[in-house]
Amino acid sequence: MVLSSMSSLLLVFFFFLRGVSQVISDGSDHRYKVGDDVPLYANKVGPFHNPSETYRYFDLPFCSSAPVKEKKEALGEVLNGDRLVSAPYKLEFLGEKNAEVACRKRLSREDVAKFRDVILKDYYFQMYYDDLPIWGFLGKVVKDGKSDPSEYKYYLFNHLQFEIFYNKDRVIEIIVRTDQNYLVDLTEDNEVEVDFTYTVRWKETEIPFEKRMEKYSLASSMPHHLEIHWFSIINSCVTVLLLTGFLATILMRVLKNDFVKYAHDEEAADDQEESGWKLIHGDVFRFPKHKSLLAAALGSGTQLFTLVVFIFMLALIGVFYPYNRGALFTALVVIYALTSGIAGYTAASFYCQLEGTNWVRNLILTGSLFCGPLLLTFSFLNTVAIAYQATAALPFGTIVVIFLIWALVTSPLLILGGIAGKNRKSEFQAPCRTTKYPREIPPLRWYRRTLPQMAMAGFLPFSAIYIELYYIFASVWGHRIYTIYSILSIVFLILVIVTAFITVALTYFQLAAEDHEWWWRSLLCGGSTGLFIYAYCLYYYYARSDMSGFMQTSFFFGYMACICYGFFLMLGTIGFRASLFFVRHIYRSIKCE
Repeated sequence: MVLSSMSSLLLVFFFFLRGVSQVISDGSDHRYKVGDDVPLYANKVGPFHNPSETYRYFDLPFCSSAPVKEKKEALGEVLNGDRLVSAPYKLEFLGEKNAEVACRKRLSREDVAKFRDVILKDYYFQMYYDDLPIWGFLGKVVKDGKSDPSEYKYYLFNHLQFEIFYNKDRVIEIIVRTDQNYLVDLTEDNEVEVDFTYTVRWKETEIPFEKRMEKYSLASSMPHHLEIHWFSIINSCVTVLLLTGFLATILMRVLKNDFVKYAHDEEAADDQEESGWKLIHGDVFRFPKHKSLLAAALGSGTQLFTLVVFIFMLALIGVFYPYNRGALFTALVVIYALTSGIAGYTAASFYCQLEGTNWVRNLILTGSLFCGPLLLTFSFLNTVAIAYQATAALPFGTIVVIFLIWALVTSPLLILGGIAGKNRKSEFQAPCRTTKYPREIPPLRWYRRTLPQMAMAGFLPFSAIYIELYYIFASVWGHRIYTIYSILSIVFLILVIVTAFITVALTYFQLAAEDHEWWWRSLLCGGSTGLFIYAYCLYYYYARSDMSGFMQTSFFFGYMACICYGFFLMLGTIGFRASLFFVRHIYRSIKCE
């Protein structure tokens, strides 16, 4: 019954994954004839330094030559804040134009003030031409050394130059430039008649269609960037080697001496008093307090680890190429929903091993441990986005779709996984019998307590990924493109290894100090890297970025809190599993009465 249920889950998971890779693969392999309309969509506008604060293109007083049509978007595109509509410019295949008037509009004084405000905030626009992204700024501010904004001169760019490259019957590349000779002065609060014009030039290229996205990857693949990335990996590898050497030369030697000592003690008089970690063999496998919460944390952490592994697999096979709109968000939603069975199985199985009885409550706790804070954060931030009328606010229909995914996929798989884990009926494998009454823990020095141990445990893994974090943040919270997923996967593997090693080392020192309450300590120490990452968020926001405003600040710290919390659960699970394996191994190697 259990094997059948798990086989069905894996089969469903396989077909859904294949569907995801098909849905988010590039579907823009279009061929055109001379004069064919090539789709040009205006996406969004927003302040350049606030990537989350974006608005619809026609929220600004632009004009259009025809009725505006909205493009039907996938779930991932909506989650990404994309709101594509037909642009006022017509770019037919191989059709050249010179100072063509797209549309004409008389800007009212309110329109002029609105354009002036967004130009001061460095607003940019984004469009897609045959699924190729293009950007441009809306205008410029001439300050002439003056500090008072009322004395600045404001100019709106009203002419765009499109340079399009083609190979036979396919569009390969597009470049858009704003012409500095076409400016509309918006300094005064007067009505202005504006002609929005554009020029189109076509050029032939030998670049094949399959490589048209490579130009967007070049920025992260430049030699100096690669040198920094490889320096990050070398730094991480040195950290791993040092830590491994530390474990090999210190921990293993100490363990060997312990084994020899305890073996000698067994041959000596029986009344010789035990010491060290052998002394607490009757308490080390005593089930911890709040075991339902511990099992739920392990279930959620295992699910998140599985999610990250599958995301890396999709990235390495080329699914997340640059500007594949919404691909990452689609994959995150679908794979998280499908892996909920793993969370249910892991949590219920471990909870029953710890002799828990209320497995239904444990499943509810598992399902809400990560999704609960994420839902609360999303509700607050979506309300903020609605108040700002930004594209980050999800439409009601999208919220309904996400709710249906949760109700029809996530929850049933969580329950099925929980039932399979409950029916496993395996006992907790403890090599030593637990005494009836717990031994009193001796007073510990300050550096052996939980918070100092967490600080030590989180610092080394964080130092291994510190350099790479900047590029990830600049991609997620900026306009840089991150495409070197092979390097990122190596860094993630190093992070997992270092987390496991340092948690095992600290667990040994805790047991050597005759402190048997290692269960929660190992999870907290393993997950403490998430706290360091959130501390780095503070540094990045104030020292490395130009983000500002309530909406952008709340989005940055709100969603990064959820991401760091996810890292806490995932790395905490890794630390606990490594410590559990280690503790079982050392106590299995000695004779316990």
